Amino acid sequence: MTAEHERKYNIRISPSGWSYFRRTHGLDPRQVRDEELIPWGVEPRHKYHYLVVLLRAEARRRAGKTLNQNDNYRVDALLRELKERHLVVHYDPDTEEGFHLVPGEQGDVDIIRQPAKVTRKRRSRDPSTA
Repeated sequence: MTAEHERKYNIRISPSGWSYFRRTHGLDPRQVRDEELIPWGVEPRHKYHYLVVLLRAEARRRAGKTLNQNDNYRVDALLRELKERHLVVHYDPDTEEGFHLVPGEQGDVDIIRQPAKVTRKRRSRDPSTA
């Protein structure tokens, strides 16, 4: 969008400018933030780990966004593995890998191990208050 706008009007608008535009005009944000699936403050070294990438894709799907065929396949494969092996995704920022599949416990109600406390550094915006 930035490149097309710059080509047409010779004005460059940064990604944060587009984000501001969307927010001030009542449009849904481009990115989906799901604190139920990703309640952790993910360390920069872990932010592209395969499991968190798939959690983000599942969050987009749950929000009604369309995934490409490859992302659909990968998320479906993860969900199938979690169900068949009774596993959940766990995040431990103090480990090298960060994200792990661990055996599900009685308190696990979704596909992640819910932390005792949400550690996200930024909270999702509530669209109704924007």
